[in-house]
Amino acid sequence: MESTPAIFAGTVFVLFGGALLLWTGARTLHRAPVAHGVSPTASAVLAALFGVAFLALGVWCFARI
Repeated sequence: MESTPAIFAGTVFVLFGGALLLWTGARTLHRAPVAHGVSPTASAVLAALFGVAFLALGVWCFARI
């Protein structure tokens, strides 16, 4: 019963992190801005770091089961 919240949180974090990395990669590949009004390099790097962080958090949630 206690593993249900960890499974839900892990799934949400992994899906969001993966989608953020996919979206950032697609925007960078097409040379489109990742965030408006910010340096393209800084916004792509920051979005990629957050994507990796969310993936790592999701894996950590799954490891706690």
